Formats: sequence, structure tokens, C-alpha cells
Amino acid sequence: MLDINKIRADFPILSREINGKPLVYLDNGASAQKPQVVIDAITNAYSHEYANVHRGLHTLSNIATEKYEAVRGIIAKFLGVADEDQIVLNSGTTEGINMVAYGWAMPRMKAGDEIVLSVMEHHANIVPWHFLRERQGVVLKWVDTDASGALDAQKVIDAIGPKTKLVAISHLSNVLGTKVDVKSICQAARDQGVPVLVDGSQAAVHMPVNLDDLGCDFYAITGHKLYGPSGSGAIFVRRERLAEMRPFMGGGDMIREVSKDAVTYNDPPMKFEAGTPGIVQTIGLGVALDYMMSLGMENIAAHEDHLRDYAVSRLTGLNWLQLQGTAPDKAAIFSFTLDGAAHAHDISTILDKKGVAVRAGHHCAGPLMDHLGLTATCRASFGLYNTEAEIDVLVDALELCHELLG
Repeated sequence: MLDINKIRADFPILSREINGKPLVYLDNGASAQKPQVVIDAITNAYSHEYANVHRGLHTLSNIATEKYEAVRGIIAKFLGVADEDQIVLNSGTTEGINMVAYGWAMPRMKAGDEIVLSVMEHHANIVPWHFLRERQGVVLKWVDTDASGALDAQKVIDAIGPKTKLVAISHLSNVLGTKVDVKSICQAARDQGVPVLVDGSQAAVHMPVNLDDLGCDFYAITGHKLYGPSGSGAIFVRRERLAEMRPFMGGGDMIREVSKDAVTYNDPPMKFEAGTPGIVQTIGLGVALDYMMSLGMENIAAHEDHLRDYAVSRLTGLNWLQLQGTAPDKAAIFSFTLDGAAHAHDISTILDKKGVAVRAGHHCAGPLMDHLGLTATCRASFGLYNTEAEIDVLVDALELCHELLG
């Protein structure tokens, strides 16, 4: 089990007050806070070890390159990938999915070809496919969730047809907390020769992930949700897909030779890492992942499952609170509205006065909001440092919202 008091001491921001109240940070689904070891690593990199990577023979460049490149192996270990050369470093999930859209899908798809999506996808796993719909006539096939917010893997599998060229699916919903049986989807899709891209932005922070077992072709993660810096992330690309993919961006590092008449590309994964990267951000991400692995992903998952169960017991006792997403074995992510005309932004503002930070809006999930018949919700999303006592503070603050807005 985790020593939560010790863990909380690792995150300096958790000791501050907001509007005279202790901070209760429940916006982890948008971006998680950073432990001191990550902050120290970033400070040290800029203060004592900064130089550009791959391009110098001097001491500082060698140190920076060694630390930067070591993160590729850390990410591979974190994601259960045996071959670290299948890890492409980038700025996060959005860049990773766009790389697949431009570099792999665009050259292979024509009018009438299909991409299967769920209705609960984040915009990062929707908009790049809309580009293909607008520009090449690709058809987007949507699979709905059920009334509880669960996504039936068989319905996704049944949506795969002779024109399907890709399945793009979230491992875990950022709005509903729904976990998806992507392993079954990957197996069925592979049997039909259809690649699967998985948006792992939320799942990778909440539970152990083993991609060699999962069997997907692409898996995107983003550093700022993993207790690491913003502007860091990676995408796993299966080796055969790397061989099929054209470069997404051109520039330094992704080439071997350039002349007036020709260009020779570098080998993957460098082929897909153009320009000066987020050196320090990536180093910070490696430290964050090491921090999580030192705690144990199984331990993190067990703690957050406990928080989920406690939150369910407290929130379901509020008969004027409408929870969106009650699927079995969901993650500790709760989207909700209040009875009446109370807007999510007003709820969030009142909660903030009590020191409680939640997210309010459509959560970059427009199709899901349409499916739910809502324009916005509030979302409380939990992380490894949250506690039962903070859930009690949330409930007390919601009762004040009901009193003022109900």
C-alpha cells in the first residue's frame, strides 16, 4: 500500500492554500501536479547540464544526449515494450496521433475508406481523422456507449468492415472514466488485418499497461498527465508500421544526408523526430515515470480504485447530483451536473472558493456531450496523491453549491 502522507510531501504545490483553504486538486485528468524530483531534474538540467542533443561532441551535449535518449528505454519499460526503438518521442498525444494521421493514414486512405471511433473520444483522437474526412473523403464510423457509459468491445469489433482501414479508440475515457477492453478489440482487428491506434493518455497514469500483451499498433501517451512536464510525451509504433510510415515533419535529426536534389532519411524512430526536441521536458518525463514505477503501478491503481469506491459512496448519496458514467470498474474520474439550471462553470467557481479545483466544460469531447445531451459537466479526477478527506471536502463544497444554486 502507498504511504499517501509521504507521497503528498513529494508534491510541493499540495501544501499551498487557495482562497484561504487547503488546495484540493481534483483536475488531474487535465494535468497532474509534479513531484519535487521532477522539478529538481528540470532545474538541474537547465542549471548544470543543458546543451542541444545529438549534434555535439562536447561534454554538455554528451550528458544531455545520454539523459534524453535514456528516456526512450524508461518509456518502453513503463509501457511493457521490449524494443525501445518502437518508441517515438514527441510533445504528447496530440502530436503522436497527428503523426499517425499524416504519416501513416493519409497516404493509405481514399474516399469511402473507414475509421472506427467511439463516441467518447477526446478531440485529439477525433480532429486528425476529420482532416482525412474533409480532405480525402474518409468515412468516420461511430460506436456509442450504453446508458452507464460503458463501451461494449464487441460493438467496436462489429463495426469493423471490409472498408475499415483503422480503429482509433481510447483506453480510458477522460470524461466518464470508462475502461475499454482494447485487448479484445486489437485481437479481432488484427485477425481482419486492421491496425488499431489507442489513445492511452488517461489509462497509462491510472493502471499498468503492457503493450506487448495488448497488441495494438499505435499507443499514445502525454507527459503532463503522468506527473511529468507539459510538452513531453511519446507514441509507441509497431515496427512494421514504422516501416510503412512516411515522415510527419522535416528538419534536423530525422535525416542522414541532404543535397540540392535528394534527401536520405534517418532510421526509425529518429526518422519521426524532426528538429530540436523538448530536451529538458523529456528528461523530466523520464524522472516522473521512474517515480511512478518506484511506487508500483499496481499500488497506484489499488489506491485510486479505493478512492473511486469511496467517492461513489459519498456522491451517490447526493440525490440532486447527476453522475455521468457509472460503468463497472471505471477509473476514479467523475463527471457530474446538478439538478436545475446550475451551469458547470458556476459550480466550478463555487468549488474553487472552497479550495477545490475541478474541470468545467465539454472536456474536449464534443461528440460525447452531444450523445449525453449536455453542453458541459464538472469533472473531478483523482490521482495518486488524493485522499478520502479531500472527497469529503468536495462533497461539502457541492452541498454549498446545491444550497446556492439548487
